[in-house]
Amino acid sequence: MNYDLIIEKMKKNKRLKFEEINYIITNFTNGKISEEEMSTFLMLIYNKGLSYKETLYLTNSMIKSGEFIVFEDLNRIIVDKHSTGGVGDKITLIVSPIVAANGLGVAKMSSRSLGLTGGTIDKLESINGYNVNLNKEEFIKQVNDIGVSVISQTERVAVADKKIYALRDKIGAVDSIPLIASSIMSKKIASGSNVIIIDLKVGKGAFMKDAKSAKKLAKIMIKIGKYWNKSVAVIMTDMNVPLGRSIGNSLEVKETMDFLSGKYRDKRLETLSLTISSYMISLGNNIPLKEAYKNAKRVLDNNEAYDVFKKWIKSQGGNPNNLKEKASTFEVISDKNGFINNIDAEKLAEICSEIGVNRTDKRTEVDYAAGIVLNKTINDKITNGEKLATIYYNETIKKELIKEKILDAFEITGIKNKEKSIIIDVIL
Repeated sequence: MNYDLIIEKMKKNKRLKFEEINYIITNFTNGKISEEEMSTFLMLIYNKGLSYKETLYLTNSMIKSGEFIVFEDLNRIIVDKHSTGGVGDKITLIVSPIVAANGLGVAKMSSRSLGLTGGTIDKLESINGYNVNLNKEEFIKQVNDIGVSVISQTERVAVADKKIYALRDKIGAVDSIPLIASSIMSKKIASGSNVIIIDLKVGKGAFMKDAKSAKKLAKIMIKIGKYWNKSVAVIMTDMNVPLGRSIGNSLEVKETMDFLSGKYRDKRLETLSLTISSYMISLGNNIPLKEAYKNAKRVLDNNEAYDVFKKWIKSQGGNPNNLKEKASTFEVISDKNGFINNIDAEKLAEICSEIGVNRTDKRTEVDYAAGIVLNKTINDKITNGEKLATIYYNETIKKELIKEKILDAFEITGIKNKEKSIIIDVIL
């Protein structure tokens, strides 16, 4: 097997065999293929794509690059969800305790930020003391006892994915259907769950910009899941507008607590949270979707889910009332009267990257306190002089430029548009 011959074959648009893809993945994982060489391979996939069979081969090679997690000691049915990444996406923090309160187990391995989107592990690490590195015994015990544990992706599961994931971000090969599909499914299949719900974001603030491409990705992931005898459902959701009121790690943890406690619930966030929870509960407990929805709503409204959330965080060493939230603030004031008919999620994500929320090429660490809180959201009425958003920051920033960018991200007109559902489609 020869690297150069495989690359030449790709350049000529010839299909690769499993052995050829496996050769690249195996040798990159063990260090015999360099990052530069792997970058060439990934960019060819990014630019030319892969067939379904090649994507399956890639996924299988990535699965076999590490261990399978076997939960033989778990006394709960294990279900999982994955988001393809969005702006203000704190769904894992909300859905996991709802599902756990319904008797299922969420044994989840999550990642850090990639591109303009935040990572669940970054959000959890904004809680002082939270331990993202439990060993297998601690992980299993917590899922048995509480119903949920979220840790950082172990070094031993889908080893190749972790290296490829970081390299994709570095070289700008993030929004590739074969690379997204193989990354998501290799982690989820190797992590031991039999039920996998995928929250596939579509729009300006997501990797998938259009519904057509998103459906193609969804169908590939479902086919890969069936090959491995997994139940997979893909919920396509709108990510043209940020999810919820907060964007930023500690800010999203605070919004999660407000949501679970019933203090404040953004409508779109509630719709999506209950939809994802319902499919997880329905498939996991083998009950009708309507019954699953009622059960999800019940544990949310009676604070059972909030109780599970607090036990989960405490069990992993954290205190949700002790966040890394030290920051300076300034407010952005509306200069118009009317209705907010659009909020550009991508523009807000770019601002968040500027103020330290996410990792960039120049920054390897995140500012857990930085972010944006929307004082007004989609379809709200606003008057000239009202607070539009509050910016949390610690880095040196140009306030006037940030204000201009925030104002530019909001579309305010005299007519209120018809509200659109956050759920675009569900593919089973």
